[in-house]
Amino acid sequence: MSSEEALGSTLSHWLSFNWLLLPFVMLLVTLVAAFIVVFVLLLYMISPLISPKPLKLNGAHVVVTGGSSGIGKCIAMECYKHGAFITLVARDEHKLVQAKKEVEKCAINDKQVCISLIYIHTSLKAQEKLGPVDMLVNCAGMSISGTFEEVGVDSFKKLMEVNYLGSVYPTRAVITTMKERRMGRIMFVSSQAGLIGLFGYTAYSPSKFALRGLAEALQMEMKPYNIYVTVAYPPDTDTPGFAEENKTKPLETRLISETSGVCQPEQVAKVVVKDALQGNFTSAVGPDGYMLSALTCGMSPVTSITEGLQQIVTMGLFRTIALFYLGSFDSIVRHCMIQREQSKAADKRE
Repeated sequence: MSSEEALGSTLSHWLSFNWLLLPFVMLLVTLVAAFIVVFVLLLYMISPLISPKPLKLNGAHVVVTGGSSGIGKCIAMECYKHGAFITLVARDEHKLVQAKKEVEKCAINDKQVCISLIYIHTSLKAQEKLGPVDMLVNCAGMSISGTFEEVGVDSFKKLMEVNYLGSVYPTRAVITTMKERRMGRIMFVSSQAGLIGLFGYTAYSPSKFALRGLAEALQMEMKPYNIYVTVAYPPDTDTPGFAEENKTKPLETRLISETSGVCQPEQVAKVVVKDALQGNFTSAVGPDGYMLSALTCGMSPVTSITEGLQQIVTMGLFRTIALFYLGSFDSIVRHCMIQREQSKAADKRE
């Protein structure tokens, strides 16, 4: 038998053998596909059983720190539209008066009340006036940008005091009552800069990263008491604080920030309030926010098996996309450095 005939005979036997196996292969593929479908359906069926019962805002008492402007004020307005009683807490009395008027315009019934308090140990006073706090929104914060050498040590301390400890104190004031009542929601408003460290935010990012660590540990303590914690990671948002920050923001920071655009505070408020009422641990705004929160989820708690499955499935893809983002950011920083050095060299020659 020639080599060609032998090869043809072998190929014929191989094909006939595989045709015999084909029904078994098809059966295996069908079983695997059926298993995946059943598994996904089971996840969707089980998911509501482990998710917290949504909090209803009608008649609920919501305290919003940093509620005199920006995202905080819009969160208060969004809650008021759902029938909540609001306590606004901030430092600037004039802004508080104006914010109170704006919030009151969002009333849906004549029984609603909105009060304003100056930010000095006021959470207990709020409970005396409007009853136990059902939801606390820690939105008080500020931003200072600049390179590590340029930002003074006092600014590092100030940002931790305002952004981190400014959320610790109000939370401590309401947590005992929430535990006694076996219900409550606590929101910490962080930032996308609390998920990724960026050029110019060596002082700001750590203060926002700290909120996540606090939230994760606190959620583990509070979950048995039916108290759910939400960390919101809004992107750059069109607020007075953002406008003030832009006045001194380094060029690199501004160019990096421009890659994701600017959101409106009303849009952010709708998303984060909805997530807090659902008891979701993470609240992200927009596609970039969703990608970052899923990519950095780590050991963060989930309140839905479906959410956990989505994180597992998308992790690899999002990491790939993130590498392109990081490469782009490094390119921006390197280009700005070269331009700055060339400018210095030109000044010396003159």
